[in-house]
Amino acid sequence: MPSARDVVIDYEETDYRYETQKFFRDLPIFIKEYIIALLPIATWIHRYNLQWLVRDLIAGITVGIVVVPQSMGYAKIAELPAEYGLYTAFVGLCVYCLFATSKDISIGPTAVMSLLVGQAVTKVAETHPEITAEEIAVAFSLITGSIAMFIGLVRLGILVDFIPGPAIAGFMTGSAITITIGQWPKLFGIKGINGQDSTYLIFGNFFKNLPKTKLDVAFGLTGLIFLYGCRYLCNYYTKKYPKYAMPLFFLSIMRNGVVVIFGTLIAFLINIGKETSPISILKDVPPGFQAMHVPNVSPTTVGAIAGSLPSGVIILILEHVAIAKSFGRINDYTINPNQEIIAIGFTNIWASFFGAYPSTGSFSRTAIKARSGVKTPIAGVFSGCVVILALYALTPAFYYIPDAILAAVVIHAVADLVSGPSYIKRLAAVSWWELLVFVAAVIVTFFTTVDYGIYVSLGLSVVILLFRIARPRLWALGRVPLSKATVVATTTTIGDEKAEIELDSQQQEQEYLYVPISHPSLGKLVEKLPRGVLMFRVDESMTYPNSGFVADRIISYCKEHTRRGGKVLSKGERAWNDDATAAIDAARASLPKIHALLLDFSAVNRLDSSGLQAIVDIQNTLNKYAGHHVEFHFINLSNNPAIRRSLIIAGFGTQPRINPGGDQGSSTGGSTHHVSSGPLEVLPVVPNSKDGPHHQREQLQQRSNRRQDDLESNYIHNSTKEKNDEYQVEKVEIRLPKDKYPFFHWSADAAVQTAMRTYISERVDGNHRDDDDNDTTSINSSVDKNEQNQ
Repeated sequence: MPSARDVVIDYEETDYRYETQKFFRDLPIFIKEYIIALLPIATWIHRYNLQWLVRDLIAGITVGIVVVPQSMGYAKIAELPAEYGLYTAFVGLCVYCLFATSKDISIGPTAVMSLLVGQAVTKVAETHPEITAEEIAVAFSLITGSIAMFIGLVRLGILVDFIPGPAIAGFMTGSAITITIGQWPKLFGIKGINGQDSTYLIFGNFFKNLPKTKLDVAFGLTGLIFLYGCRYLCNYYTKKYPKYAMPLFFLSIMRNGVVVIFGTLIAFLINIGKETSPISILKDVPPGFQAMHVPNVSPTTVGAIAGSLPSGVIILILEHVAIAKSFGRINDYTINPNQEIIAIGFTNIWASFFGAYPSTGSFSRTAIKARSGVKTPIAGVFSGCVVILALYALTPAFYYIPDAILAAVVIHAVADLVSGPSYIKRLAAVSWWELLVFVAAVIVTFFTTVDYGIYVSLGLSVVILLFRIARPRLWALGRVPLSKATVVATTTTIGDEKAEIELDSQQQEQEYLYVPISHPSLGKLVEKLPRGVLMFRVDESMTYPNSGFVADRIISYCKEHTRRGGKVLSKGERAWNDDATAAIDAARASLPKIHALLLDFSAVNRLDSSGLQAIVDIQNTLNKYAGHHVEFHFINLSNNPAIRRSLIIAGFGTQPRINPGGDQGSSTGGSTHHVSSGPLEVLPVVPNSKDGPHHQREQLQQRSNRRQDDLESNYIHNSTKEKNDEYQVEKVEIRLPKDKYPFFHWSADAAVQTAMRTYISERVDGNHRDDDDNDTTSINSSVDKNEQNQ
């Protein structure tokens, strides 16, 4: 039959000398792992096989067919010639595979980054007309890539986690709307509208100049109808005929190339014999890499684009990491954010030597690549080969590509970036604050630029985060009695005789569920804790932004639900900062004096010096208010030894605590109670005074030391007994573990019972003669009920 025994828990102190020695001993291994992690391709390239090659080839060519027309359209958004989009696509596709931890991501020009570069080009042109758009694009790529590379190398990818999803979705949606409206004039062939103005101005000027619509609208609207119609029909027949899903998928993907080819052919035919084209066309695209050179970034250029660099780095990293994480979750693999940032940084540094502008992960092309069955990042190399083929062999055919067709391709691509009504509805149901971040990003981007949209959404997100930290949820807890375990008996046959065996011969003691007093479902069932005992749960770490707020709330609640110790003070006897009145104290006369405060720390993951000082301040204030020492019990510290160690340092493990300076007693109502208020400051900014009643402090220190020695001796005795028991029994059932320190508990029930017992023992010893008998009677009856159940 298994036996039961008590287990006393304690934690060893951290040996920093050992930890330092271990760190330096393992440092060579860390360096080796760090270097290997910089080139992830080395960990899987030796497993590459023919089947992977076939799948990568199909996926790479598929993406390449899509990236060529998209890149030329995005280059126009960036206020650059079309070939610069192809330069950007080639470098991103080919270089990324060396550093990738995502097989699906497709690097190249994107709509949002192109919009940001275009706005930067327009802004710089107003103040520095001597700086060309190409110089701005190259400098932008080199500097943002260098910053991203540094962030990845020093492993600061954690900064990405501080930017919430609604902020990303907000400026992506705002940018998609901005790009779509910015392409309307090209779609209708309307001249004279600045595509880099604020979106609301483009929107108004478009309808103002709508009568100036040209023949381009036939190409643009027909192209849009074909693109959306082809996708709709392919999706419809995929659901109807699932066995043809893959051929229909590739047919759907070809729609971008098909619309460009047919649009170009028709444009060529209508231009035969004409000196001036009736529609706006792409015209000359130089073959090869004409802009390849060492970047020449002047201080003037850097100063001109400095204002756009922060938002450029944010978009560069956020868009890429967000897409990589999303497809990693979908396809069941994990990416390394720091390594992805290194990859995107190196890619843009290298791209600047080819004359490219910044590139990052593309959502639409990544989705296509994943659906195509890609197996490794090498698929990007095959996409790069398609781009090279377009640069060297197809540039003469690019001459007649209608601008309206490219505008249709861009609009069709960015429309998927807009978060629809279903997303907004779900976001509103989850959090109105996050909906505010999303809406602010969209509105600011619409009326200003994408830079301001990013800054506003991120700034608002940080403010909301800080507010939540500074104003955590704090609950006063009550308890709901749970049904007791029943004694179960069964009849079994042993040999030829029947015997009744009692499975549980002991009835378990009463257990409780501890919930907020104002719980929406269980509020009617909540019972108050025993008189003089209060319990709180803090749903956030206690740190310097919120410690004062938490302390004020707890103190206020305790004063509202308990009475002041001793006599009611007159107006002249009250302290200058005591806002209570004689009438308030008289109304509270029927309330109990606070005996113990229980703090549930299950949700507290960190306790800094300010938080620790706040707990000390709470106890000091309540001690003075009650006229005696108020016990502080802490629940659920087992998961965080660091918090437990901090509380021990402040003296909460062996209460009452020692006050290193100042009087330990206070006179209340003619009777003197020894109030151990503890140290006024745990980590004082100004050192405590050396003057004071040293003899009282020494006595209390000796008393505390004796109590600590008793705890340690009991712990050693129990540990020795447990070791001996291990040799006597094979299987041991343990009771709920007990902490070495009597004020730290593993359950709320244990904390309440301990507080009840100390409450009774203090009154039996005669320490609190001025208390009413009802308190003791109430507590005693509660203890008796629990003991009768054992």
